[in-house]
Amino acid sequence: MSEQTKDKLIIFDTTLRDGEQSPGVTLNTEEKIEIARQLSRLGVNVLEAGFPVASPGDFNAVQRIAREVGPLMEGRTGEGRVNQEMVICGLARSVQHDIQTAYDAVKEAPRHRIHVFLATSDIHLEFKLKITREQCLQRIKDMVGFARSLCADIEFSPEDAGRSDHSFLCEALATAIKAGATTLNIPDTVGYNTPSEYGALIKHLRENTEGADSVVFSTHCHNDLGLATANTLAGISNGARQVEVTINGIGERAGNTSLEEVVMNIHTHPHSYPVQHTVNTRLFFSTSRMVEDLSGMAVQANKAIVGRNAFLHESGIHQDGVLKNKQTYEIIRPEDVGVTTGNLALGKHSGRHAFKTKLEDLGYGGPALSDAQFQAAFAKFKDLADSKKAGVTDGDMHALVADVRSSTLAGGSSAPPPAASEAADKRSSTSTDLPEDAHEAQAESALRFTLKHLQVFTGLGITPTATVTLHDAVRGADVTDVALANNGPIEATFSAIQRIIGVDIQLLNFNVAATSEGQDTLGKVAVRIARAAQEPEEGCLAPGGSVPKFTGLATNVDIITASASAYISAVNRMIGHDESDNRASHKDRKVDI
Repeated sequence: MSEQTKDKLIIFDTTLRDGEQSPGVTLNTEEKIEIARQLSRLGVNVLEAGFPVASPGDFNAVQRIAREVGPLMEGRTGEGRVNQEMVICGLARSVQHDIQTAYDAVKEAPRHRIHVFLATSDIHLEFKLKITREQCLQRIKDMVGFARSLCADIEFSPEDAGRSDHSFLCEALATAIKAGATTLNIPDTVGYNTPSEYGALIKHLRENTEGADSVVFSTHCHNDLGLATANTLAGISNGARQVEVTINGIGERAGNTSLEEVVMNIHTHPHSYPVQHTVNTRLFFSTSRMVEDLSGMAVQANKAIVGRNAFLHESGIHQDGVLKNKQTYEIIRPEDVGVTTGNLALGKHSGRHAFKTKLEDLGYGGPALSDAQFQAAFAKFKDLADSKKAGVTDGDMHALVADVRSSTLAGGSSAPPPAASEAADKRSSTSTDLPEDAHEAQAESALRFTLKHLQVFTGLGITPTATVTLHDAVRGADVTDVALANNGPIEATFSAIQRIIGVDIQLLNFNVAATSEGQDTLGKVAVRIARAAQEPEEGCLAPGGSVPKFTGLATNVDIITASASAYISAVNRMIGHDESDNRASHKDRKVDI
């Protein structure tokens, strides 16, 4: 089958909705916009930007993505590219207020969609929704119909489709089609199906649902049994033409189908699947790193496609074969997914042009970094190059970009508010149940705390002591405090910072890694924090189960300095969330599809 005769595969990315439901992931609005821009450059067809009704903050995030990212065409034009704006989608329960709010959030995007869902399995109908099958069908008819009255592009998902009665499922989908649905998504909500079962389900629904020829069938598979990618590919082979996926496979419980795995399966087996994609695969590695760094969800080293070991060969037999011919043990060229193998180091004499060229080679070209971020990264690069004998490696470069992004996005929103008349017009046309300022961009906010000075005394037989000075932007002053610790200089440093900010913080995770080889390597530190343990919420499996968690990342050749900077970055995120980013808690945003 030639590429010209193959169907187009629609990539529906839900990293910012289902992916953000990963335990411990909390992205602020600026971070969501940054990821949305990268997904647009990657060539994603449809972006599920969030669950707008969850809170005014969630509404703001989706609305800003619709306004600022929806019209972008950078990286989307040319042969083999999508050549259209990205569709911005909002999720809604089968409730009129949810649907109206979702439409209000996405309507400013040139192309927009409403995604409506309702459970169809008997166990969900009886125990969760407490409605009959007949009531379910009526609700689908009414709510999909209402959504269609607002928007021409409507997706309907029968939650827990994998465990629904097949005859009733066909009836429910036919009802959605008649009411105006244009895409039917078939979720394996709990990751229960096998590839043969899921493929057969898609085939059965396409053959037995009235009006099936007029809609696009979509897959949405979870990875509870490690079968999400296999199930998705089985769905494609049986007629699905949209796949719902996330970067790195992040998501609820064991995660969702991995975008990069599905696309590279199709890319590697062009004669096995009846579809073609329009994704720029060379951006996979840099996109994976961005999502990893901003979400705090580390990618396992042996993860397919984007793991750090994906293209490493330890075995002598493998190394010998690869040196003679890479195809002996590599079925994917590393450069096809944005992994550089030359690893030519830059030095202290390298200028801006060489630095910019290297960034472009690594997937950070064009608008991937703002001018301010580029200048900050170049300054860090020059400092690092002066201190390293072996030169700055690709690993160092990735870490520098992550550090700059983490620090510049930690303060929250930075977009100017719309003009008064424009804001008033928007308020008059959106849901009245949300506060007026929910429809306006957040005011500019700077980082609350900045590290000014750090001195640590430690050693064998010495009680570690840390003296820390932070600049507090609110007080407009430098504040210094000292702390002792029994467990090392990092604990002492973190304790001194806590004393200055006056907040009791729980350290959930601390990770330090070298970005290259050698004693002068750059240290990359990632921390995750939350406010100190609170009383468990009713229904939570663990204390503080829905308390937001915040990630900070920083790099330095001195890992204690990097640790302090990463901790402060996480603190700034936490404060920004508490003071201005009034998004719903993880528990409130949680939706099982």
